Amino acid sequence: MTDALAVKVSGSVPAGATAVGEFAFSDRLGHITGIRKPAAERMGFTGKPGSTLVLNDGEQVRVVLGLGPESAAGAPEVRSAVAAFTRAVSKHRRVALVAPELSIAGEVVAAAAAESALLANYAYTDLFSDDEAGPRLASLTICTGGDLRSVRSEVALAVSTAEAVYFARDLVNEPGGSLTPQRFSELAAQRAEAAGLSVEVLDSEEIEAQRLGGILAVNAGSANPPRLVKLTYEPDPSTVDPDVEVETVCLVGKGITFDSGGLSIKPAESMVGMKMDMGGAAAVIAAMCALPALNVPVRVVSFTPMTDNMTGPDAQRPGDVYTARNGTTVEVLNTDAEGRLVLGEALVLASEEEPAAIVDLATLTGACMVALGDRIAGLMSNDGQLEQRIRDAAEAAGERVWPLPLPEDYAELLESDIADVKNIGTRYGGALTAGLFLSRFVEDGIPWAHLDIAGPGMTSPVDGVKTKGGTGFGVRTLCRMLRNWGTD
Repeated sequence: MTDALAVKVSGSVPAGATAVGEFAFSDRLGHITGIRKPAAERMGFTGKPGSTLVLNDGEQVRVVLGLGPESAAGAPEVRSAVAAFTRAVSKHRRVALVAPELSIAGEVVAAAAAESALLANYAYTDLFSDDEAGPRLASLTICTGGDLRSVRSEVALAVSTAEAVYFARDLVNEPGGSLTPQRFSELAAQRAEAAGLSVEVLDSEEIEAQRLGGILAVNAGSANPPRLVKLTYEPDPSTVDPDVEVETVCLVGKGITFDSGGLSIKPAESMVGMKMDMGGAAAVIAAMCALPALNVPVRVVSFTPMTDNMTGPDAQRPGDVYTARNGTTVEVLNTDAEGRLVLGEALVLASEEEPAAIVDLATLTGACMVALGDRIAGLMSNDGQLEQRIRDAAEAAGERVWPLPLPEDYAELLESDIADVKNIGTRYGGALTAGLFLSRFVEDGIPWAHLDIAGPGMTSPVDGVKTKGGTGFGVRTLCRMLRNWGTD
């Protein structure tokens, strides 16, 4: 698994730093020490967010980082600037960053900088034969004033979150041929146990005994038996009010370790990258494992069903019908709409916990990518307060989500002639009918939200803190939401 660079906090630039980053505002370029505004502009540096100006005097590399106008500079601009800095100095071993003074708290600035540097420095190198593959940056010192103890505390939380994203990215980047459901569950259990979570792993016999028909239906064509991982986090009793009942929040993640489409087989080019179809489960598991370090004040239980979707001799056929745990009968007209089948079973299990809320994450539909592109996740919810919690957490974490509706009249598109429901609607509004399908497996009265992360779950071009491959999208949003639970 990928190692993270070491992040330190100091009141001054350490002597061993071979490169130092400092910030500049686009409307105050003249304040860059030793550089006049016309000279900076002649060198192509305007100070816009994410822009860099590299100066090398032979002793130490100085990297000037643009933040845009001073009045608009905040955490997103810091993340963009630090990501660009991290890539600009990737050949160095030890670097420093002089934190800017902004209108937001210094702790927030330092935490955003630390998280951004870690995420931008990530590389999946497990399968390279060259030990030197990937970034070489080993140590970053964030130089700031104020209360260093408070800054270090916030930076430590940011590092824990970033390390969780690393774990999710590593899982998504591993090929589907080696990340079988069994191995996926073993890695999840090892990480969760080390973090102090309670772990329960259901094998195929136990899945059958629990009447999780959707998981068995998808797994029918596979040579690899399925798994379902249940993780439970209990908050530290000393950190919660003994007179207030601790709420439970449930997380659900889609864990399709490879998606061929089943008998409704995908075209060859559409199968490329389908190792990422377990990105929802990876994000949920990684976030769960970070909760103890983040001292989250709410009980959290996660359910992540795991299987691949293959074309074996006993694979489910279009037109087959299975029975879900809650008694719903489902006609499967397209075996490539399989994620919702396994998620439905996990949502039933989550509902049985009688939680205050359920949030599921899934690389669910290409239709969501058509609607929102590959940088924004679709957010559907039956509860306005929960939707706002997620939107606020996503904005604070730097992950983009956009609300989509769950139109009640569209539910008729899922009506089946021979069963309670069919697994697909028409060719239009596919993300919405997928969300409506999932809603049938959530107990009435439970606030629920669905995040379709098909677009931002994996990226090809480098984009800000995202590196090529799995992004770990959703980890930061979940961590932020749960950290703030009960306080927002």
